Amino acid sequence: MTAIELVIFDCDGVLIDSEAMGATALAGAISDAGVPMTTQTAERTFSGAGRDETHALIAGLGLNATHVLTDAGARLEALFAQGVPPVPGMHRLLAALDVPVCVASNSGVDRLRASLGRTPLAAFFGPHIYSADHVAHSKPAPDLALHCLAQMHTAADCAVFIDDNIHGIRCARAAGVLAIGFVGPADHRANHADTLRAAGADHVVHGAEQLGSLLARLTQPSVAATV
Repeated sequence: MTAIELVIFDCDGVLIDSEAMGATALAGAISDAGVPMTTQTAERTFSGAGRDETHALIAGLGLNATHVLTDAGARLEALFAQGVPPVPGMHRLLAALDVPVCVASNSGVDRLRASLGRTPLAAFFGPHIYSADHVAHSKPAPDLALHCLAQMHTAADCAVFIDDNIHGIRCARAAGVLAIGFVGPADHRANHADTLRAAGADHVVHGAEQLGSLLARLTQPSVAATV
């Protein structure tokens, strides 16, 4: 295997512990619009979904999706303003990497600025924080992974894509990029590691420590050749 020259990170659930915050905001907006929904149900339903899929899911509940998403966005901004926690160990992992990194998120540019942009992690990525807003089709389409490769001038077989959701795993595989499924310490989805493997993940890791160990091996030419 070719040594890895680029690491592509999903944001929510990989870099920052924001999945529950997003689900709380959506559940509140949907409930206030007339369809009672718990945070747990919202997380199962919307986790990793792109803008079009989210819009369609809300419309399928018989609600005005534009109104609900506007309300949810305001709620989420208020939550982010209270602080956005990085995934434990992720700052240390990024500081140890000696290859280029970028972000590939289904979240919009404004949400990324309000979430990841509020954390010290943003400094590791500089301008290389890419959103579904930058491409025609969000994950699971390959567009976002291909956009990252083009922007970072990297071949697909020299990159890895880390995501905690099957949409990102499918995006990576469709683009020809090695896919790493990530199960964070706050992830409570039953059998989620198996779900990620079934979606095509080449590796599945639990937490930043396991991820860091794997990346250390994959980014070493002499070792990567034997992986």
